[in-house]
Amino acid sequence: MKYCALASGSNGNCYYVANAEDAVLIDVGINAKHLELRMANLGIAPATIKAIFITHEHTDHIRGLAVFCKRYQIPVYMTSGSYRGARLLLPENLTHIIRRDQRVEIGSLTVCGVPKYHDAQEPCSFLISNGKINIGVLTDIGRICDNVKHVIQQADVLLLETNYDEELLHSGNYPFFLKSRIQNGWGHLSNHIALETFLAYRTSRLRHLILGHLSGQNNNVELVHRTFAPHCGQIKLSIATRHQETELFDSEILLPSLTRGIAIRHVSYQTTFVFPEQ
Repeated sequence: MKYCALASGSNGNCYYVANAEDAVLIDVGINAKHLELRMANLGIAPATIKAIFITHEHTDHIRGLAVFCKRYQIPVYMTSGSYRGARLLLPENLTHIIRRDQRVEIGSLTVCGVPKYHDAQEPCSFLISNGKINIGVLTDIGRICDNVKHVIQQADVLLLETNYDEELLHSGNYPFFLKSRIQNGWGHLSNHIALETFLAYRTSRLRHLILGHLSGQNNNVELVHRTFAPHCGQIKLSIATRHQETELFDSEILLPSLTRGIAIRHVSYQTTFVFPEQ
């Protein structure tokens, strides 16, 4: 499998996962022109994308969606709440409404919705598998629930949110309501909570940790690296930045000894979520 962060941060998010000829995007949160440029930097042709999966309707996850999906006629999968909240004019023939815990087969890939806590109408993260290697994309996590723990325990590659440093947030110039929104259990993960969660639920199968969705004002790459690097050991550590794509990673190079895999069809979710009234 090949994978990368094309954009990651509070200014825009887009993640690429491919297996052989089957490729998907998770979110399109930067404009189509910039997305095309970043894909070109990595040798990715937009026309090869088979599907786009949307985590939720916030602008930094859907900014370029309408233009990009129409330009390349790519099917879009999103929950009914995300569709209502996005208020985008998407072609009916390209729009697929899914449950937040639904599994969707895209060629050789299985994309499984992961219900989560976030202040959106019907948000979910995603776990993508080729039946052998599991890639978890966990951003915009308000609090740690059983679903998030389960994905971390099954992941060979994990993209995990490290949105803010608590001290920088508290001492920064964000208004009180925004500070509260970020850390009230429906917003984002701090470096500290992300590290605690990583240490508590990682397993021996985790080989690559990518940290992302960093705040522009309340976090920085150096701080995140300093927080996590001492704890990674043999796990490859990467940090996705706000202003450019990561390299295009190849699991066959990073995970040459990986011979086992838990098929995504065995995942079961039992946590019941209560979403706030909109």
